[in-house]
Amino acid sequence: MPTHIGLIGGGNITETHARAALAIPGVEISAIYGTHPEKTAKLCANYGGSPFADIEKFMAHRPMDLVIIGSPSGLHAEHGIKAARHGLHVLTEKPIDISTARADALIAECEKSKVKLGVLFQDRTKPDVHRLKKFLTEGALGKLILADAQVKWYRSPEYYGNSSWRGKLALDGGALLNQGVHTVDLLLWLMGDVVSVQAQMATSLHNIDAEDTITALLEFANGAIGTLIATTSAYPGYPRRIELTGSEGTVILEHDKIIRADLKTPRPELLNNNESADQNQSATSATVSDTRGHQALIEDFLRAIKKNSRPLCDGIEARRSVALIEAIYEAARSGERTSVV
Repeated sequence: MPTHIGLIGGGNITETHARAALAIPGVEISAIYGTHPEKTAKLCANYGGSPFADIEKFMAHRPMDLVIIGSPSGLHAEHGIKAARHGLHVLTEKPIDISTARADALIAECEKSKVKLGVLFQDRTKPDVHRLKKFLTEGALGKLILADAQVKWYRSPEYYGNSSWRGKLALDGGALLNQGVHTVDLLLWLMGDVVSVQAQMATSLHNIDAEDTITALLEFANGAIGTLIATTSAYPGYPRRIELTGSEGTVILEHDKIIRADLKTPRPELLNNNESADQNQSATSATVSDTRGHQALIEDFLRAIKKNSRPLCDGIEARRSVALIEAIYEAARSGERTSVV
């Protein structure tokens, strides 16, 4: 029997979800909910499913096995909780929501309703990132000393001005919670927990509620220290870059590719990947052209449902990045070192 998926959002990312889902054999789009009827109708015409402008009617539509949420970040938990209460599994776009309190509410409701919860951090599926994770898990970089992460992207004034939610504190957050959250997730996945932070932020270029530029100093639980920069004001935009240094050498990841591995004991397999990557896609545009990462996570989520196993990034995992970002924001506001809870 086919798996029937409902899509929530109706924007560009919902189209990404539709394309990724339909690339999987046996998957059908059952319904799409959005607040702009013309966009929703066009998505349904292109990808299938019934259009809905009423969230309650959408949730009651059948057949539907799960929802993929692509609504504004500050609505992820609200929409996920509604879906869970209707017995639907929940796969949401990053971040899980804009606060740990909302994340906790969604996690609790999915557990209570006995449905799966997953979050789309598709960078975890990229071959070089996966290779680097395995390398670090094996301890091949030795004692971890330093992590440096840079998200120097550019978003035009129109990116914010033409949206009813981007850059709004109540629905989105700023450069760190929206654009930088993928990198925060990777830092935590690769390096382990952060225990305390210092930070400074500014709204330097854009007319938005939230920050468009932020820097943070990180103290990891394993004793390593790190820096994190996230901005949407760095014209024309540059690939995301992560540099990890341990006692046995340094590895540099640019966008989703390992570009250097300077190690005391050479490991050529770290650089053995000929797949191409669109280095500037996220740096210059919010549109996702390559849906393979989303497809891989949807496939992983469907396996988790079938086998009653844990998704690659479940609610508890996704909460970690929000908790760290909350601490960074608090440190920037207070000017004090802040613990991560």
